[in-house]
Amino acid sequence: MSDVQTLMDMGFARERVEYALQVTSNKGVEPAMEWLLAHGDEEIPANQNTGESPASAEIRQTSGEDAAAAAPSSSGAEASAGSPVAKSLKCDDCGKVLKDHTEVEYHAAKTGHSNFSESTEEKKALTEEEKKAQLALIEEKLKQKRVEREEREKADALEREKNRIRSGKDMAEAKRRMEELEMKKIVEQRKREKEEEKAARDRVRAQIEADKAARKAREQKESAASSEPTASVSSTTVTSPSAVKSPPRDYSETRIQVRLQDGSTLQETFNVKEQLSAVRLFIQVKTGIETPFSLMTTFPRKLFAEDDYEKPLEVLGLVPSAVITMTKTPA
Repeated sequence: MSDVQTLMDMGFARERVEYALQVTSNKGVEPAMEWLLAHGDEEIPANQNTGESPASAEIRQTSGEDAAAAAPSSSGAEASAGSPVAKSLKCDDCGKVLKDHTEVEYHAAKTGHSNFSESTEEKKALTEEEKKAQLALIEEKLKQKRVEREEREKADALEREKNRIRSGKDMAEAKRRMEELEMKKIVEQRKREKEEEKAARDRVRAQIEADKAARKAREQKESAASSEPTASVSSTTVTSPSAVKSPPRDYSETRIQVRLQDGSTLQETFNVKEQLSAVRLFIQVKTGIETPFSLMTTFPRKLFAEDDYEKPLEVLGLVPSAVITMTKTPA
């Protein structure tokens, strides 16, 4: 709302409001209001009247036409009779007496009334009590507007603070959700790794059990074959045992004894075709050790390298039996 409209809402005429704002260099409502209250009885220059509204123009045109129509009929009798002079304007819709066309324009804009006529009733000037009452009312309105503006500014500031806090909470919530997703991925990855490791151990155990079952079946078969009666040997053909050379035996199994780092031992029979990595996996399954370690023999002293774990036991000379020591992996 402009300063002009604010002062007009307080009951001042438009032409006086515009002149007061011009005199106070348009410094605001309060300086202009103080000037209007201090110079309420003073006349303003006629050239400050900037224009008329359509309603006041219509009233002025109507009154002019009425005067023109009455002129021929009244002739000289009008001067002698002394006809009444219009001192104000009156709203035919609500009966309010208005001082001039500026008040008519303001009243028409505010109420929407459009029927006005001239009146001989003079609008009385405000008394001192009425001026004081109007001043108190104006001050109360200004105070109320100032309070409303402050409350509106406080509400706007509070809303901005709420938006800032809400934005910060949204960012924190998004960060927390991202951290939860990352943690969930890590947990799922570890779970998969443990399941794969357990499946590998189960396969090794199954393979070991299958090898044991196969060895047991072979041993039973060999013992059954050795129990059959053998042909008698002629006494004339008996020779000294030292004179007979037995052919080299072809081993299919080897017995491996493992000495652990804590001094305990493990013992297991392996196929000579199995790789040294099967022995290492057997140690991991039996002990549950997950940290890296190495294997070595004490006689002859040899520390197995990484490529040795891919070689069969018979190639490494670990048949028909061998003692292997578990040791820390060198840095």
